[in-house]
Amino acid sequence: MTNKFLVSLTNGKNDTDRATVGFVVANAAVASGKEVVVFLNIDGVYLADKGYADDVHEEGFAPLKGLMDQFVEAGGIIWVCSPCHKKRELDENNLIEGATIVGGAKVVEFLSLGAASITY
Repeated sequence: MTNKFLVSLTNGKNDTDRATVGFVVANAAVASGKEVVVFLNIDGVYLADKGYADDVHEEGFAPLKGLMDQFVEAGGIIWVCSPCHKKRELDENNLIEGATIVGGAKVVEFLSLGAASITY
């Protein structure tokens, strides 16, 4: 069984349920001792923008901002798709703490090390 786990998160406020559940799963994985990367891509890149997730609270779950903060505090890694971020004309100086802009090669490298993956 692999010790690496990648959550590919393609949604933000366009589907707050998927965005929230993605971070719930990521938190469960990091809490179980996995090396966990959340890869924000497509509309998920908006989650890396400071303030964007502050008011997202899907019924039945903890607020998204809290889940994201918890993930980073537990040692989780957040990668932001470079071309997706650029396409949406977001400011790289406005990234949340713990987020890093990366290219696709970084994701491929992580997956080639045997990471399991899931997409939301």
